[in-house]
Amino acid sequence: MVIELWKAITENENVRQNLSKLRMEIKQSQAKEELRREIKGDEDRLTDLLGHEDAKTRKNTALLMGELGEDIYLEALYEAYDAEPQRFVKSSYLTAMKHMDCKRYRDPLKKRLDLLLTEEMNPENQKHLTEEIRCLSDLLVHLEEVKQHSFRGMEETYDVILLTNRDHQDITLRELEKCEPQAQAKTFGAGVTARVSNLSWINKIRTYQELLFVMKGLRTCPASVEEAARTIVQSGIFDFLNKAHRGEPPYYFRIEVKSKMEPGARGILAKGLAARIEQMSGRRLINSVSSYEVEIRLIENKAGDFNVLVKLFTVRDDRFSYRKEVTAASIKPVNAALTAALAMDYLKEDAAVLDPFCGVGTMLIERHRALKANTSYGIDYLEEAVQKARLNTEAAGQIIHYVHRDFFDFRHEYLFDEIFTDMPFRTGQRAEEEIHELYRKFFPAAAKVLKEDGTAVLYTHNRDDVRKYSAAGGFRLMEEFVISKKEGTYVMILRRDG
Repeated sequence: MVIELWKAITENENVRQNLSKLRMEIKQSQAKEELRREIKGDEDRLTDLLGHEDAKTRKNTALLMGELGEDIYLEALYEAYDAEPQRFVKSSYLTAMKHMDCKRYRDPLKKRLDLLLTEEMNPENQKHLTEEIRCLSDLLVHLEEVKQHSFRGMEETYDVILLTNRDHQDITLRELEKCEPQAQAKTFGAGVTARVSNLSWINKIRTYQELLFVMKGLRTCPASVEEAARTIVQSGIFDFLNKAHRGEPPYYFRIEVKSKMEPGARGILAKGLAARIEQMSGRRLINSVSSYEVEIRLIENKAGDFNVLVKLFTVRDDRFSYRKEVTAASIKPVNAALTAALAMDYLKEDAAVLDPFCGVGTMLIERHRALKANTSYGIDYLEEAVQKARLNTEAAGQIIHYVHRDFFDFRHEYLFDEIFTDMPFRTGQRAEEEIHELYRKFFPAAAKVLKEDGTAVLYTHNRDDVRKYSAAGGFRLMEEFVISKKEGTYVMILRRDG
């Protein structure tokens, strides 16, 4: 197909459309190599199209060169970029050049960016000027050695937000008050808001999802790109960043917008705002899609403006760094930690703990982190999961015994104090009826490996099945907690009747 398309292009047949089709075809590496061989020695045929009278043909030509990624096209691309009269085409040249070694053009590209940053933005040029600035900045970040800042502000005072499970903010609040007694903290809808005197606690609290910072003078910003960018740049954000980090600007950032607006409109807002922040800050803040240190997060509020929060990727969150291996069904480690926290009153120190569906080991690792177990066993019928669980457990510095076996065939020389597990749920590989049958069989099988008055802590997507089958299997429901009504997930705590 690529040969036929290339031949049609050389014969001037539907050039713009065939260039677009070629780009789609060569997404497969084999087709890309085939086209490279076909064009070899005849590259001028392609570079000549950068001078085509149709602007969209020039655009498609540049993007195809980028897909091919060969430096032989670089000089022609740069010259075409420099001479291009249509602004909407210019970003395509820059996108293409990113796939080539264009270090020798770094200085003129910097001068071009400096010029663009002084250009007045208006409704007519905003879209394409913003896109060219974004692509040019991204290309320069790619060319330059990004100097990441190191965080030095562990002992500073901050206003922070800890995002948590929306039904269990109190768990995180109690943990924060225990680890940081000086904290002035309270719960709100999405988590915990607090003024803290240091950050020494951040890796001790396992139940928050994200740590975000509230900037002095930057709690909200208007919804328009121009006003939002001005508000952000003129706030205390640089005082905050400079105080918390070693080194000088620039800081590399990205924009995240949380809003009910359509995805396309949200993307336009994020791109436009990032470009204007970079422009207004004199590139003390540089937008980067890959090397960012700072996220400026805008969350739409009821008034139609945006609440502004900052996330620092320079602050090391090592709480779950042990989890190097996952599978598609793996539980989020923060949910495993929350399960342990919710079940704490039912857990036993130095217990013998069994996870009959252990996956990559997250539940057992978090159970032991919450309260020391004596011996822990993980069972899974997937060999891949067991191998990954062993790697994760080693990284966590724990000792857990893993067995590659179906739980219903598992036998053990002594009974366990606890079952602590993320129950299987319906996926593309498991039908609903199969899950119902698994729950029906589970409780009698669990009773055979659990001590009388032993505890089962289940993270489940099938609350009704637990209620339906647990009593007949010899278990009594002690307490249940909602994790996500939307996803239908619960933590259910049961006791085996003696």
